[in-house]
Amino acid sequence: MFHIPNAITVLRILLVPVFAVAFVLPGEAWRLTAFVVFVIAGVSDFFDGLAARKLNAGSDFGRMLDPIADKILVGVALMMLVAEGSVRQFSLAPELGLASLLKLVPALVILAREILVSGLREFLAGVRVSVPVSFLAKIKTTIQLIAIGAMILGPIADRWVPGSLALAYTALWVAAGLTVYTGYEYFRASLAYTRARRESQA
Repeated sequence: MFHIPNAITVLRILLVPVFAVAFVLPGEAWRLTAFVVFVIAGVSDFFDGLAARKLNAGSDFGRMLDPIADKILVGVALMMLVAEGSVRQFSLAPELGLASLLKLVPALVILAREILVSGLREFLAGVRVSVPVSFLAKIKTTIQLIAIGAMILGPIADRWVPGSLALAYTALWVAAGLTVYTGYEYFRASLAYTRARRESQA
C-alpha cells in the first residue's frame, strides 16, 4: 500500500484542496500558484504509472485509487472554473455568460461520462470483464489537462500567448468529444457481456 506509486497517487489527492484554496484567493500570484499545483498534480499521474512499471510495484490499491485521484482533480478543477464564470456573470460582467456556457457544457459532459464510466467499471470488475485504457483515452486526458490548465491561468495565459484561451476552450470541447467516444467503450463492453449472458441463459 505504501509503495512509491501509491504515495504519488495519494499526493495527487492531497494537492486538490491546496489547488482549490489557491484558486479562490484573489491576485495573480495565487492564480499562478493554483496553476503550478494543478500542473504538479496532473504530471504526477504520469510518474506514478512510470514508477509502477519501472519498480514493478503495481498493486490493487493503486489500480483502485489512481482513477479516483484523476477524477477528483479534474472534477474539482472543472467545477471551480464553471463556478468562477457564473459568479462573474451574475455580479460583475454579464457579457461573460457565453464564456461560462462554453465551459459549462463540456464540463457537464466530462463529469457525466466519469460518473457513468465509474459505474460501468465497477460492474465490469464484478463480472471479471477487463477494459484496458486505450491510447485514445490517454490522449483525451492529456488534452483535458492542458485545456483546464490554460483556463486556470485565464487572461494571464492570453497575455503570454495571445489566443491561448480560445484554444483552451476548443481543446476542452475536443476532450469532451473524446470523453464520450472513449466512454462508449465501457458501455459497449457492458452490452456485450449482458448480451452474451442472456444468450447463454436462453
